[in-house]
Amino acid sequence: MAKRVLLAGAGVAGRMTASEVRQHPEAGLVPVGFVDDDPSLQGTQVAGLPVLGALDDLVDIARAHAVDEVLIAIPTARGTLIRRLVALCARARVPARIVPGLLEIIRGDVHFEHIRPVRPEDLLGRETVELVEEPIEAVLRGKRVLVTGAGGSIGQELCRQIARFAPQQLFLLGRGENSVFDIDCELGDLHPELGREAVIADIRDEGALRRMVQRLRPEIVFHAAAHKHVPYMERFASEAILNNVHGTLNVVRASQDVGVERLVFVSTDKAVRPRGVMGASKRLTEHVLQALQATGSPTRLLAVRFGNVLASRGSVVTLFQAQLRRGVPLTVTHPEASRYFMTIREACLLVLQAAALGRGGEVFTLRMGEAVKIVDLARTLVALSGFDPEQVAIRFTGMRPGEKLHEELQAQTDAELPSPHPHILMARLGALQVPDAVAAASDLIALARAGDDDGIRRRLAAVLTDYDPA
Repeated sequence: MAKRVLLAGAGVAGRMTASEVRQHPEAGLVPVGFVDDDPSLQGTQVAGLPVLGALDDLVDIARAHAVDEVLIAIPTARGTLIRRLVALCARARVPARIVPGLLEIIRGDVHFEHIRPVRPEDLLGRETVELVEEPIEAVLRGKRVLVTGAGGSIGQELCRQIARFAPQQLFLLGRGENSVFDIDCELGDLHPELGREAVIADIRDEGALRRMVQRLRPEIVFHAAAHKHVPYMERFASEAILNNVHGTLNVVRASQDVGVERLVFVSTDKAVRPRGVMGASKRLTEHVLQALQATGSPTRLLAVRFGNVLASRGSVVTLFQAQLRRGVPLTVTHPEASRYFMTIREACLLVLQAAALGRGGEVFTLRMGEAVKIVDLARTLVALSGFDPEQVAIRFTGMRPGEKLHEELQAQTDAELPSPHPHILMARLGALQVPDAVAAASDLIALARAGDDDGIRRRLAAVLTDYDPA
């Protein structure tokens, strides 16, 4: 039996979609009309179909016309509009699918096979960024490449992307053997011609790390190994310093010893005006890399700040999905809490692009559009999962230690640099409160070895101009 479909959006994409649906009767879809917020279209016909009302009329229209499905055909829609439409579809108890984004519209006509379910990344309210691959290939092809933290969700995706650019050898370094095993096997299946080696090592063990790097002699290093959970690092500040600061220094020094060409350090937007120890540890490490570059590092040292990565291990999206499966309330810290989000592919391509663009000492950030309220994301994911948002509880738990209500992409003290890519921000850091970042890092490492978490917080506050501890 044919499905009756309502088109949300009567613009160019909507007209193309209506035409495509009619040209594919075998798909069993019958368009009944449009909803659109343009007042001049109300009561008119577009592409031979009536405009039945505005977007907010969707629920009543869907019921009155026995609609089975809604096709969202607004490629310029911001995330707030997509979330609103998904919520309306959930209230109408009809599923929603979406047509391609604006870039695909520009490249060619919308085709029926492009219409797909709404995905979490559609909630970002922007086109996902496509970066320029030619300079990445120029840096990676035929090179020996080391990825630390290769078993993590970011590290694994980095390995997948790097493998596409035909490096001579790919070294997968991680402390957790099972997750490293998983990506090693996957790459063996997908890229059997790729030279690769799994390495189980701890970046905090300076001697073992130096010996390993001396043996492998990588030319490019992507350093993704880190502790990242803000509340845990607030409780275990020594671990944050030993892993995120000391571990990074070990990787940098071992890389410099063997003449690594470029090292890209994965940082976080939580390093901007950090409130917690995790963000402060990353901010300090950014300063250490910049200081080492300024004193003549033979290796180009670069940093990339991530926002929250959709669907990465431990991300809020995966947490919400797990809570929905368990049938428990979704937990959100605060009704106004917001974050910047990026897809895991964007995150990893940004790291690779930084390796190609950076001259040394820069901090790179992706322009990520508007920040998204966590509670809005939760409600929309409920709807996307086929639940009625009014039937799934959201429990506000309160801000956790070290967290900020809103994240930022760049500090006011950072100097913005001209970027060759329109979607990438480049910056150099402002001054520390102490003259020597490397010496400050050594002080903090000594405090961490002694387990002096309170001393670590005091020292970070004395070093970082904009550290605002909880």
